[in-house]
Amino acid sequence: MLEKPFDYTTLLSDLKTQIQAARTKAALAVNRELVLLYWSIGKRILEQQALQGWGAKVIQQLSNDLRLEFPDMQGLSKRNLQYMRAFAEAYSGEFVQQAAAQLPWFHNCVVLDKLKDAQTRAWYIRACIQNGWSRPILEMQIETKLHQRQGNAVNNFERTLPAPHAELAAQMLKDPYNFDFLGLGQEAHERDLENALIAHIKSFLLELGAGFAFVGNQYHLEINGKDYYLDLLFYHYRLHCFVVIDLKVTEFKPEYAGKMNFYLSAVDDLLRSAGDAPSIGMVLCKNKDKTDVEYALRGMSQPLGVSSFELSAMLPKELEGVLPTVAQLEALLTKNS
Repeated sequence: MLEKPFDYTTLLSDLKTQIQAARTKAALAVNRELVLLYWSIGKRILEQQALQGWGAKVIQQLSNDLRLEFPDMQGLSKRNLQYMRAFAEAYSGEFVQQAAAQLPWFHNCVVLDKLKDAQTRAWYIRACIQNGWSRPILEMQIETKLHQRQGNAVNNFERTLPAPHAELAAQMLKDPYNFDFLGLGQEAHERDLENALIAHIKSFLLELGAGFAFVGNQYHLEINGKDYYLDLLFYHYRLHCFVVIDLKVTEFKPEYAGKMNFYLSAVDDLLRSAGDAPSIGMVLCKNKDKTDVEYALRGMSQPLGVSSFELSAMLPKELEGVLPTVAQLEALLTKNS
């Protein structure tokens, strides 16, 4: 019996994958041990300050002596020792073991710096672990108050989706969505908004949250010989369903829900496969009245939610009309180029 030919390319690829996985696992283990060490150092400092009545000067002395003893070790500066003390003061050893030690040290420092409430800190730490945010993204999510916006959209998921799926779908939606990255003014039209979101698709996907995969914009559906176009179509790989987004630059109107109900029925018939969950719709409008939305959704058979969006922070009234518009700035740059 002839031996199978030796496939060097496959062997190399497999070994690369194995080595990278091992390196990643080792790096995570090293990070965990480092964070646990920092918490332990911070706890000892706290205990001795309480027992001995030491002031802040002892931290500087500790930094000097430890760096003399361990000249090749990073992270023994006075500032970092102060972070260790704050870290130990903020969290129990159990929480550090279960959650905080899964994040890089400087992610934890960002959370300590920017948030004071213990529950809010824990929320962002768990969200960061789940979504794998980089440090700049973590900072951005904190600055835009994601914890106040996540799962805040009005929806009918409890009535139209099975229980576990309904809760996951509700957490998928935010209200309001922050579109500051588009640089659009309040006077933008729907097509302006759509084009800008597509042009900034990476930022848009980040704002939507983990799990969204872009399928297309102005997605064509033919129904009974008639043409229909979905503003934005996504597939959510965690919920295993299509997500249809309808953009509106006006206040929510009840007829928007009826139109979305129609779209979702069509998507389920034409695009949904056997393994997909029911498609979900989101009407994304400039603003909304919660009571209007609740009445509009009450009679809808398809799962849909309604959220608002913010384009940019409003200027103080005394500055309105004083600062140039985007169009004026573009005209000035064109003239001087």
